[in-house]
Amino acid sequence: MAESNDTVETSVTKSAKRREKIYAAVFLSTVAGISALAGFARAVAATRKQDPTHFGDGMSGIKGVRETGASLAMRALGWGTFYAITGCGLFFYGIWKISGATNAEEFKLKMGSVLPKIPKNNPPQSRTEFEGLTDLLTYISEDWGRNKEV
Repeated sequence: MAESNDTVETSVTKSAKRREKIYAAVFLSTVAGISALAGFARAVAATRKQDPTHFGDGMSGIKGVRETGASLAMRALGWGTFYAITGCGLFFYGIWKISGATNAEEFKLKMGSVLPKIPKNNPPQSRTEFEGLTDLLTYISEDWGRNKEV
């Protein structure tokens, strides 16, 4: 009876962890999307403010020009996004397949054995607390890398 109770607890905690990961991914995706949209809107607003007459020509088109500047820019943005996502996806999928991993945990272990280890800085070998930016910059420019014994 204790085994069935442990199994239920384990599946519930796994479900809660999975739900938490999904919420985190949705949150980060939302923040990234809003940031990209805000950056694009700010760039368009700055361009409109800088030269409103030519900006209007780009939106409505000029006589003799086959395509407006805005539609050309949107088409370029769409193709650039397509190429970036496809290229990165194929690159990462290729690395995944070359590694021979079947799941994320196995991939993590394989990459951990292939990539160099980053040494831990525990206890810290240099200063970690600074009074302000000036103290930090003085430390970087003068004291950083010097032998403690000198």
